[in-house]
Parts: sequence; C-alpha cells; structure tokens
Amino acid sequence: MTDVLFDYDRPDASGASCTAHAWAKVPAPLQPAERDALKARARQLLAERSAVLVAHYYVDGDLQDLAQETGGCVSDSLEMARFGRDHAAQTLVVAGVRFMGETAKILSPHKRVLMPDLDATCSLDLGCPADDFIAFCDAHPDRTVVVYANTSAAVKARADWMVTSSCALPIVSHLKAQGKKVLWAPDRHLGGYIQRETGADMLMWNGACIVHDEFKGLELELLRREHPRAKVLVHPESPASVVAQADVVGSTARLLKAVIEEDATEFIVATDRGMFHRMHQAAPGKVLLEAPTAGNSATCKSCAHCPWMAMNGLQGLVDCLEHGVGEIHVEEPIRTQALGCIERMLDFTARLNAPAPAGLVPNIGAA
Repeated sequence: MTDVLFDYDRPDASGASCTAHAWAKVPAPLQPAERDALKARARQLLAERSAVLVAHYYVDGDLQDLAQETGGCVSDSLEMARFGRDHAAQTLVVAGVRFMGETAKILSPHKRVLMPDLDATCSLDLGCPADDFIAFCDAHPDRTVVVYANTSAAVKARADWMVTSSCALPIVSHLKAQGKKVLWAPDRHLGGYIQRETGADMLMWNGACIVHDEFKGLELELLRREHPRAKVLVHPESPASVVAQADVVGSTARLLKAVIEEDATEFIVATDRGMFHRMHQAAPGKVLLEAPTAGNSATCKSCAHCPWMAMNGLQGLVDCLEHGVGEIHVEEPIRTQALGCIERMLDFTARLNAPAPAGLVPNIGAA
C-alpha cells in the first residue's frame, strides 16, 4: 500500500483568491426590511427570467430558503448540477463556489449558468492547479486518476473518475477489486480516510479544505467529555484524529440523515456551520454543537465557515439575474473531456443503487 503525498508548495494566495479578499466581500447583515425586499425582488426575477436557484448547504440561510421556496434545490455540488441538468429552466443560478458552477455548466452546456459572485472559489480547487496536476499525472501513467468534485474543470478533464464523499468509497473499492492503483486528488484527509477503509494503493496530492482541516482532535475530545451523550458527526475532509472520534462519518447528506434519524438529542458536528441551517430546519428539537477548530486561548473557538461560500448573498443573486453578470463558461475541449469522468461516476452510482445514486436523497443530496 502506498501513502505518498505530492507536496504542492502553495504560495500565499493573493488577489481574488485570498481569504482576506473573500471575507472583505462577505455581504453585511441585512435589516429585516432589506432582506424581505431583496427576497421579493429575487423571486420576481427568477420567475421573469424562467430561472431556477440551486444552492449549496453552506451558503447563507436566506439563499437556501429562497431556493426551496421557489422550486429550486438545496444540496451538494453534484446534486445541484444534476437538478439543474434535469430541470426545464434554461437559466441556472448557482449559489455556491466556482467549481460548482463549472460542474453545472459541464452537465448543462446549452443552459445559461450564473453565480452571485464569480470570485467565490475553494481552497481545494486553488491548491490543485491544472498544469501542476497534469504533470503529476503524466509522471504516474500506471495509475487511475480519481479526483474529488472540489476541483476545476481543467483538472476533471485529466481525470478518469470524479467522486463525491458519498460515493468515493464504493468507487475506490471497485477500482481496487480490479487491481487498479489510484492517483488521488486533492484532499489528503478524505483520501486518507478512503485508503484506511479500502486498503487501496493510493498516491495522494497534498491538498486540504481550509474549513475541515482546522478541526482539532484534542479539543474535540475535551468537548466530548463535557457532552458525554452527544453523538459526533464528522465530514471525512477532517483530520484523522477527528474522524477517529466520530459516531458517524459521511457526506453532508449522511450527517443530515443522522441528525434526523438518530435517537440522540445532542450532536457535535464537524463540518461547515452553514449546514446547521438545514439541520435545525429538519430536526428542530435537536441540540447542535460546533466541533472546535481552536484551543482555549483562541479568539474563535469554532470558526468553521468557508469565506467563499459566505460571499453569496441576496444582493449578488439579484444583480446576476437583473444584469446577467457572473456567467460561467467552460470552453471546449475542456468541457467534453471533464464530462467523461462525471458521467462515469453517474453511471456507476446508478448501477450501484438504482434508481438513485448511493447517498443521494431528493433535495438533500451529498457532498
């Protein structure tokens, strides 16, 4: 079994891709009257433009609510794209980060795909530049290339398979059974979890989500002592010391399902706190605690929120619908090449658990 990390030495991000820029662009909290006016205007524009809103679990709760109220979708990136592909609307508005808009465009090339802010990106995407990744793959031609959804269209274009956290385990298990060696990118924590669970031979890119990477195993253990009856729910993008303490490890859909169905009344949740909005709606009687990202001396004990997800707001939604700004384009042949790895995953999951892919629940999805 191979456990080698390609250590991509990332320079400090600058410009539109840095977290400081992202936090600076996070919309200020709205007054109730402003919120109501923007939501009403957004509803009107969605109807006038024959558009549908698809929102990720991690974005602002107002956008999640608006998507559900207007016949859209709140889910993960893959189900967002699937929903947009199958929906009759010819304009898709994607509230999330850029790779999600790209995935929607890859699956729906004939549709217009808009985003509230095109600067909204992802640390996993940023940490896996296409040119470097292609060179890494070319250096290991004997390996099957498997990439996480959180990558650019150009990276997907070089991959054999795309996976989400809900289907990565069965797909890698399938490849192992075929005698395949895997080149995995970009999240080292998710890759390590899959490797431990499957025993597959995996060569890994050294990437991480800036949100999940910050969860602390020791601090989680201390919090568990304070709440001994709480179930611990962990997304596998988290470090191994955090995953090891979990009662449930899984995608956003799996964690949401656990909150709804488990007998426990208290949960410690290690994922982006944007997820709490949907969890509170689905299980209003449950107590949710944020898993810690720092020690007692820190100013923020749990800071688990993606700054790029936070850039999505009602004003940005109105602007992209009103003025057509924030349109996503994926050029050929990148789009067609990237489509192959996505369709391979969709075909596999359809066969695995027909009629719906494993872990996918209507209006819940997986991540």
